[in-house]
Amino acid sequence: MEGKNYKSIESSLVHGGIYGDPLTGAVNVPIYQTSTYEQQGLGQNKGWEYSRTGNPTRAALEALIAELEGGTKGFAFASGMAALTAVLSLFKSGDKIVISSNVYGGTFRVLDKIFKNFSISYSIEDTTNLESLDKRITPDVKAILVETPANPLLTITDLEGVAKLAKKHGILSIVDNTFMTPYLQRPIEQGIDIVVHSATKYLGGHSDVVSGLVVVHEKSLEERLAFIQNATGGVLGPFDSFLLIRGIKTLGVRLDRHTDNALKIAKWLETHKGVKKVYYPGLESAQGYQINKKQAKNGGAMISFELKENYDHKTFFSSLGLIALAESLGGVESLVCHPASMTHASIPREIREKVGITDGLIRLSVGIEGVDDLIADLNQAIEGAEK
Repeated sequence: MEGKNYKSIESSLVHGGIYGDPLTGAVNVPIYQTSTYEQQGLGQNKGWEYSRTGNPTRAALEALIAELEGGTKGFAFASGMAALTAVLSLFKSGDKIVISSNVYGGTFRVLDKIFKNFSISYSIEDTTNLESLDKRITPDVKAILVETPANPLLTITDLEGVAKLAKKHGILSIVDNTFMTPYLQRPIEQGIDIVVHSATKYLGGHSDVVSGLVVVHEKSLEERLAFIQNATGGVLGPFDSFLLIRGIKTLGVRLDRHTDNALKIAKWLETHKGVKKVYYPGLESAQGYQINKKQAKNGGAMISFELKENYDHKTFFSSLGLIALAESLGGVESLVCHPASMTHASIPREIREKVGITDGLIRLSVGIEGVDDLIADLNQAIEGAEK
């Protein structure tokens, strides 16, 4: 059953895309756990041939994310990196990709260690400065790839400005919307060409599925990505597609709680005597606050902060009780990590330090627990880390 275009995204989260099962009336799309489909004759089928090419459960997820992002076509992959790899496969030898000065370490790694082998190069630029960025776009640049808020310093880039700049130069604009999701930010509405998600994070929301999504809104991009998805085969399986649809249904209510907690914690961290700096775009004191306010619903649920020099970050991590030290983010549970040695370890130290990813930087994915319990845990860990 095809979903309808609802006025509120809250309704689309539950009923969007392909909703339910027309055969039985089930309100959930079934898990079509099959690799192949019987055909009625040569060249005759019911729209399905082989599950790498297409699967009804995956198709329901792909229709859902396309609707939520305001695009024309969605694609589901086995991980966020598989999704990004498919997008980067749009480019050819001699092309250059401009990336934001702080991005997820895996994004840097795949460009620096994999695509560079195929003579696809990259340059790291400050995408918050559009005037400077404009001057850095040389004839070999074919795309701008940004995260906003960026990982892990929560830097804000003007999406509408990047989209206009990309169109001016006749290149593609790509946005990793993992931190915000379409519930908080819709890059395609700002003119962006391609949106990528590590759906492992907030879209799944329960730390139980690894997945990636891509959304486009232009026919030629649809056709090229569909070919790449089928040819390279890094697709999401039907059970994981089902889990992701289930997770998306509660995205709105989860993020409302996530972001309420995050703002309270960010404000509290700003006042703590042991905290040197807080990075959170929902704070009025944050650089980029006005731009983020223009293009996003709120500041999201990711916070980064630095402890003062007389506080030991290793002791801080080992002292936490409620909050888990772990990779990833966006689950219902609060997670904390050390970007310099975990998520961004693949980025050379000199580049990390140049952009502000210091050894003292801590990244916090705020969960949906009681905010007073989270603050109490952070407080005792910070206090215990004082040298």
